[in-house]
Amino acid sequence: MDFTHSDDRRMLADMAARFVREKYTIEKRHEFAASDEGFSREIWAEFAELGLIGAMFSEDVGGFGGSGFDLAVVFEELGKGLVVEPMLANLVAGKLIEHAGGPEQKMLLEKVIGGETLITFAHSEPDSHYDLAHVATKAEKTDKGYRLTGHKSAVLNGDSADLLIVSARISGDAGDEDGIALFLVNPRADGVSIRGCPTVDGGRVGEIALNGVEISDKVMLGDGTDCFAHIEKATAAGIVAISAEALGAMQVSTEMTLEYLKTRKQFGVIIGRFQVLQHRYAEMLIEIEQVRSSLINAAGQLDGGRELREWNVSALKNLVGRVGHLVAEECIQMHGGIGMTWEYALPHFAKRLTMIDHQFGDEDYHIERVIALSAA
Repeated sequence: MDFTHSDDRRMLADMAARFVREKYTIEKRHEFAASDEGFSREIWAEFAELGLIGAMFSEDVGGFGGSGFDLAVVFEELGKGLVVEPMLANLVAGKLIEHAGGPEQKMLLEKVIGGETLITFAHSEPDSHYDLAHVATKAEKTDKGYRLTGHKSAVLNGDSADLLIVSARISGDAGDEDGIALFLVNPRADGVSIRGCPTVDGGRVGEIALNGVEISDKVMLGDGTDCFAHIEKATAAGIVAISAEALGAMQVSTEMTLEYLKTRKQFGVIIGRFQVLQHRYAEMLIEIEQVRSSLINAAGQLDGGRELREWNVSALKNLVGRVGHLVAEECIQMHGGIGMTWEYALPHFAKRLTMIDHQFGDEDYHIERVIALSAA
């Protein structure tokens, strides 16, 4: 099987790499993360102009990519720069519109791809514990549409989004796969309360309270059926994306560590000559290549059948969590004290790798899921 990227994907990767290398220094990244929104609108507009946002979606909705490998090449390069712009939030929410939306709703993606509109998926709840089917937020039928009541937690860039896609239950109990619907909600509507907060890795999330929010029937995505399948598929795309981002972060972390091993002296000797450090470094490289192989498998299955797709993305996410912890800990230990300083980039890569493990389910959750899917 030929895993070589097409010319278009190589050009996309080169363009993203050059942009990150030339315009996205760690100092700029700190400046963007410390702003009120937690990212730069100017950089976001440049992403749109370069086509990086359009690469996340298919031609049917105005993009020019959307496959697992398109996501992988873009997010790997973004991971090398610790980019804080809301690519992941717009990817997952956009995939829901792409898969579940009607013709008029899909037209919203033109503004997303153009960088004009920011969207995010308000799905996880305080008691969900990574379970995609655990939706306790209620959507009660009214004469004019629906009334939403519930609480969404840790919503990616929830405090800066122009539009929310909210999951709510129209029937059944929390934990049931059936009975979940998706709604387009204006974050400034009456009854919507949003509290934004920073995350340890420099990102931002929002805590969203829905207190009897009145919405129209027309804002329901599609016909309201099979929404769990759409949520699962959009989440799989998100897992492939952040796994590629983690791969990029791991590569930069090990490259910084290698440079340090070549220059730092201890007892009058370059520490890179110590065999024990050589072995530990080599182990990291081997594990990173395992992540790359698993990413290729998951990206190739993203548009395939449900069983293979979900098994591969869960296997990938478990591996990324384990290897991410290994790389973060080993790189900081080999650096010593400098590996914990704010001015140095390495600890910020370590924090991002740690946070990635907790997004869309940690390594423990996904190994249990792999076991369950294998048994099924």
